[in-house]
Amino acid sequence: MPFSCPLCHLPLQRRENAFVCPQRHQFDLAKEGYVNLLPVQHKRSRDPGDSAEMMQARRAFLDAGHYQPLRDAIGVLLQARLPGQADAILDIGCGEGYYTQAFAAIARHHGVKTFGLDVSKAAIRAAAKRYQQVMFCVASSHRLPFEDKRIDAIVRIYAPCKAEELARVIKPGGVVITAVPGPRHLLELKGLIYDEVKLHAENVGEIEGFKVVETRALAYEMNLTSQEAVALLQMTPFAWRAKPEVWEKLAATECFRCQTDFTIHCLERED
Repeated sequence: MPFSCPLCHLPLQRRENAFVCPQRHQFDLAKEGYVNLLPVQHKRSRDPGDSAEMMQARRAFLDAGHYQPLRDAIGVLLQARLPGQADAILDIGCGEGYYTQAFAAIARHHGVKTFGLDVSKAAIRAAAKRYQQVMFCVASSHRLPFEDKRIDAIVRIYAPCKAEELARVIKPGGVVITAVPGPRHLLELKGLIYDEVKLHAENVGEIEGFKVVETRALAYEMNLTSQEAVALLQMTPFAWRAKPEVWEKLAATECFRCQTDFTIHCLERED
């Protein structure tokens, strides 16, 4: 396992149902099979990340297949760009594992182990219960609990992460695949919330220490039921600004048409 101790940064070794470092810091496996590598001193709140309610809304929306084209597009890119003789891939900000399990299916064909990381304990617990072929961990994306140069490919869908952490854990020749909102992403949803709707800024995908080797655009329209539209709002940052009448309008609509707009970048580590 490429895990490192979040306290002393020494390698973690699996011992029965726990991970232990040479300094004897121990992190037990939960009954669902994940490990919590987020020390209390690294938390910014009591329960950081998405709540159980937000996680359930996102899972229902994703299970309906509305973002499957995004998952498929990243999977094709991962299949094409996964380095030879790879050992491990990592999904940062994996949530409840919808994307991770698809990447794990690709990784298994290459004999590669898949790891999923999220700061939300509720999301990781749900992911580990459903997708047992992935090794999930609760951890901060800004303090990746992995040894230096041990990960071959990293997928990052919206999730923040420090460039120096990506460069530290990725192997020479490794790749990072990112997905970010394109200019017109969820424009109709934003129109219900803001008086003046602004397009997302263009994202060129640059990360210090990496070079962009491929960029793909993906856009399509979704036709959502009222329940799906509410779930979509609940899983976006717009939820905090939405007034009660916005929630009521979405709940009463028969079909909410909303466009997606994604930009996918593939980057290679510069050595």
